[in-house]
This record gives sequence, structure tokens and C-alpha cells, in this order.
Amino acid sequence: MPPPPGPFRPGFWRSPIRGPWLTSVFGLVLLVGVPLLFVTGLLSYASYNPGLSPLNDETPDKGVLGFYLFGWPTHPSWLYRLLQGAHVTLGVVLVPVLLAKLWSVIPKLFEWLPVRSVAHGLERLSLLLLVGGAVFEFATGILNIQLYYVFPGSFYRLHFYGAWVFIAAFVVHVCLRLGRLTRALRSRGLRAELRTGLTHTVPEPPDPDGLVAAAPAPATMSRRGAVGMVGAGSLLLLVVTVGQSIGGRLRRTALLAPHNRDPGAGPNGFQINKTAAAVGVTSALVGPGWRLEVHGRGAPRVFTREQLLAMPQHAAALPVACVEGWSTDDQHWSGLRLADLAALAGMPEAGSVVVQSIQPPGPFTRVVLRANQINDPRALLALRVNGADLSLDHGYPARVIVPANPGVNNTKWVHRLTFRA
Repeated sequence: MPPPPGPFRPGFWRSPIRGPWLTSVFGLVLLVGVPLLFVTGLLSYASYNPGLSPLNDETPDKGVLGFYLFGWPTHPSWLYRLLQGAHVTLGVVLVPVLLAKLWSVIPKLFEWLPVRSVAHGLERLSLLLLVGGAVFEFATGILNIQLYYVFPGSFYRLHFYGAWVFIAAFVVHVCLRLGRLTRALRSRGLRAELRTGLTHTVPEPPDPDGLVAAAPAPATMSRRGAVGMVGAGSLLLLVVTVGQSIGGRLRRTALLAPHNRDPGAGPNGFQINKTAAAVGVTSALVGPGWRLEVHGRGAPRVFTREQLLAMPQHAAALPVACVEGWSTDDQHWSGLRLADLAALAGMPEAGSVVVQSIQPPGPFTRVVLRANQINDPRALLALRVNGADLSLDHGYPARVIVPANPGVNNTKWVHRLTFRA
């Protein structure tokens, strides 16, 4: 059966630099970067303590894919900030490499006949899952960073299941192609290729995969230029992204970050994810009638904010870090230790605590913290920050702040703590 007109015909693809070597250079970068993305993503999933309670888990049907090996630690306090910042920044930096890799193998996507045998069909299916999974994961991740939620469902669920599809196809592809990648990289020296200019750029020898053009056009870019362009693109994305995780003066360079906006001056002048107005928390809900309920053994204890402020106060310097990759520098929080509140509830050895916000019901309006998070002396029900009362957007009248905890689990506008064995 002859191929139809257009991209299915071998003569359609004419770039003289496309070939196994250039494809393998981009593939080698992804071979290192993709596993790092997957591991940091799994650790980010673990930081939510999904095995502790269904309240913490946005993937209730995960089955064996949601294996949970350990309780999330509170030391060091910047652990989640580092891991999620690395996950998001690496994902953005790899975008030019992924696009270049897809460009380098695009003739394979239009191979004719599409399926020649059962074995070939399975290889094509794995390629479809690999390309589709990669595009889906990078696209949903970038949209989430920009807080642009156009997903047909929960981002957490879609990104979680998409990651497993992608990594399964990735492993199959590596097993099938690792030998060819190694041979292609050995076929041409990197140093020599990077010294080869445009006038001396010639096509690679014909290859069995059909990546080398059958009728190459004159070169308009050298392989050195292609590698340099992709590297420069990744470097540029690094510069305009990493500042949102590092903070300080570099935050001004985070042009792609949705939280590069000036949060204002004063003690509460640091980044937030969602404002009180965005989630339906009004001054009426947190006015003079607000009370904190502490449940445990015996009758519930009820406190006004003034009563909480009259108790012994403790301080901790902790950052806020969110799943979108942004984080703050250490802020100086003060309030009551969660361990002291557990003792007040008659449960000094509490195994967990349900933290409930006064905001209208929705995802993460209730979370569960582990015993090690309760007992860390830096884990607070914070009432003040940087020497001032919390602002409404930062969780007034009270919020939780726990070392190494994802920002969304540092619940704001807390009105009930339920300690459990």
C-alpha cells in the first residue's frame, strides 16, 4: 500500500541535521531528567500524607499506584520547598529539550504502514503513550503553575495517573532503545560535533529507523546550533522560573511565575496562593464571634482569640511552599504549639489531628496531620506573623504552620482541631 501524500512520504522530511546522533543527545538529557521529575513528583505526593487519611488524598482510586512507604518528616523545614521547587523548575527547563526530541523523531510518528506486525503494533502503542503522556504531563503541570485550571477534573488526580502512564511508556521505550542510543552517541564525538559549523554540516549516514532524510535539503542550521538553541532556551526558562523557589532578589526574575506580583509591604507582605475573597471567607466569618474548638478526650474546649493570645506563645521561623513551585523566605510565626493544644484536649500522645477551616467546603478545607507533625516544637497554630496579627488573606484569626508541610496543608482560617489516638 503506497503512503498517502504529505508527511507519510519519506521525502517530506528534509532536515539534514535530523538523525540518530542528535536524537540521542536530546534523549540522553531526558533519560536523566525524566526519572528525577518522577521521583520528586512521588515525594511531593508523599508529602500530603495520603496514607494517613482520605481527607489528604485527591486520588481515592489509586490502588497499588499510591504506595506509601513512610510518614512525611518535619526535618529539615525546607525539605518540601526544595523538592517541589526542583520538580517544577526542572519540568519547565526540560520543555525545550522535549520539544526538540519530538521534532527529531517526528518522521517516526508518521511512519507508513502504521502497523506492520503485532510486535510493531506494540512498539507503536508504547510510542503513542510515551508522546501523549509526555505532552499531557508537561502541559497540565505548566497550566497548574500558572493557576489556569481548565482541567476536566482535579489536577492532582489527572497529573498523578498521567505520570504513571508516562513513566510506564518511558521505561518500555528506554528498554527498547537504550542500545541504539548508546551506539548513536558513540558514532560521533560531542566535542567534534560542537566544533562543526554550518558550512561543514552534512547528513548522517542512512539509519534503519528512517530518521535521516532520504532527500536532505541544504543545511540552514548546524547540529551545534540546534544543541545551542535548545540549551539557551532551557537556560532562559531557568532564569525566569527558579527565582520563585529561591526567593530574595531572584524573585524579581521569576517572570513566568504567577506569584511574581508585589504582595505589598509590611509584616504580611509575602506571597499567598488564594485570597480570602477567592475562597469565600468574609470578615463576618472570622469576626468577634469566631471561636476555636479543640476536640479530644472529654468535652470540647472552646477559645476566643483573646484567650489564645493570653496563653504562652511560641515562635518558629518557617517558609511557605506550594505545589506550584513558589515559596517564601522564612517568616517569623508565633502562636500555640500543636503539642500544647493536644495536651489541652487530654491527648498528649495524639496520633493525628484533623484541622478544619471555616471556609466553605472544598478540597483541602480539612486535612490530617501526623503525630510527628503535632509534636514538632515548631508546629504552631499561628496567630501572628513577623510581629503583627495575621492578615485575613494569610489566615486570620488562626492558621496552621508546620515544618516541611505543603502550603495547602498549612490550613488557614482554622476553627476546629480534633485530636485522635
